[in-house]
Amino acid sequence: MDKRTIIQYLEERASDFYTLSDKIWENAEIRFQEEQSAQDYADFLKAEGFTTTVGIAGLKTAFRAEWGSGKPVIGFLGEYDALPGLSQKAGISVKEPLTTGGNGHGCGHNLLGVGALMGAVGFKHYLETNGKTGTVVFFGCPAEEGGSGKTFMAREGCFDRLDAAFSWHPDSHNMLPPGPVLANNVVRYSFTGKASHAAAAPEAGRSALDALELMNIGVQFLREHIPSTSRVHYAITDTGGISPNIVQAYASALYQMRAPYAPELADLYERVNNIAKGAAMMTDTQVEIKLLKGTSNTVLIPALDEVMYNNMCEIQNPVAQAEDIEFAREIVKTQTPADKISENAFNLAPLPWNKAGNIPIPGSSDTGDVSWVCPLSQCATSTWPIGTAAHSWQAVACGKSDFAHKGMLYAGQIIAATAIDVCEYPEIIETAWKQLREKTGNHPYRCPIPSEVTPKLLESETT
Repeated sequence: MDKRTIIQYLEERASDFYTLSDKIWENAEIRFQEEQSAQDYADFLKAEGFTTTVGIAGLKTAFRAEWGSGKPVIGFLGEYDALPGLSQKAGISVKEPLTTGGNGHGCGHNLLGVGALMGAVGFKHYLETNGKTGTVVFFGCPAEEGGSGKTFMAREGCFDRLDAAFSWHPDSHNMLPPGPVLANNVVRYSFTGKASHAAAAPEAGRSALDALELMNIGVQFLREHIPSTSRVHYAITDTGGISPNIVQAYASALYQMRAPYAPELADLYERVNNIAKGAAMMTDTQVEIKLLKGTSNTVLIPALDEVMYNNMCEIQNPVAQAEDIEFAREIVKTQTPADKISENAFNLAPLPWNKAGNIPIPGSSDTGDVSWVCPLSQCATSTWPIGTAAHSWQAVACGKSDFAHKGMLYAGQIIAATAIDVCEYPEIIETAWKQLREKTGNHPYRCPIPSEVTPKLLESETT
């Protein structure tokens, strides 16, 4: 049985996977709360013959499902967390939530997880039918959105046995990443001052809110003097109260910093910390700096990416039907000015592969941490129209569409075919590990989440 047979096998079974994806979409659960979603996966995998363990790495909604034995040990990374506040009815091109204030799959993780699952099931079927040795490990990875589930899993050694790992992401294009996603830190800055009557004794007070505002101003000026590929975002989470006649004794903010590579991020983190300390000195207050979590940049592995890209080009990519195109054009109109709308609603042909991998992607993902532990390759496939923003109601509206299903199937077929190739040609894995060691300077993985930070603590600190 060759790759073409497995590609056909997944197409024949597509409806089983579409049903699971739609079920995850309908039961949209946010980070650390994906209990039903994890159970739905576990039930599906058990029926496929996998041995499944739910609740790993201190994450109650993370799981591992395993089949087979021996080398190679290939990992498949699935996600299934939704986003808060993005509830939206499927298949309509106007904003209309299913539940006011409810959750929605605005990043397509209902598709992502099931597409990776298709890759795992396809690879298992190949090994089983051909009587080959190999271990298939599907990882249920929760809380990618703001929870860094895979980073906790990497910290606990979940991926240490893998020879290689594969995943993908829904997108508006069929492509491989042109460069790494950004490393990032999430930090809480808490200022403590001294309360006093703002009119009768202002001289006795020390305003924590003043300190926080000065910090924010300092960071605004910093932006001009950092690399254009770096990012700093913040949210004030506590202003110290609602009474202007009290000098606020407490104020805090969450900051998120991003940079293409860990050393750049470390420099940016130190500079923002110095601004916070300076603001505290100016206001005679105290500041507590607490690094809550982080994720690493992705390490791109050309040896694996080339195999994945070749499979992307060889496998028949989805074809949009008339009803898909009509719905897509209506969705595009809600996001794009009329004079900017492309004649093509979908991107169908794979984009050229940027072999240099030197164009940073302005976002972050905990897949970066997996890529420091073992060689990782991932692709993106078209599941929503060109111009659709992730983390939008429009992306949610597309999540159960026929075209989204086809894009997920395409991704699953690409992943399965790539896993088969690295199984058939062990030298690919050898080269991939050599490239990983070269790119990381042969340094062991260092988790960016401090050891004292637990998933439970992170959930309470960042909510």
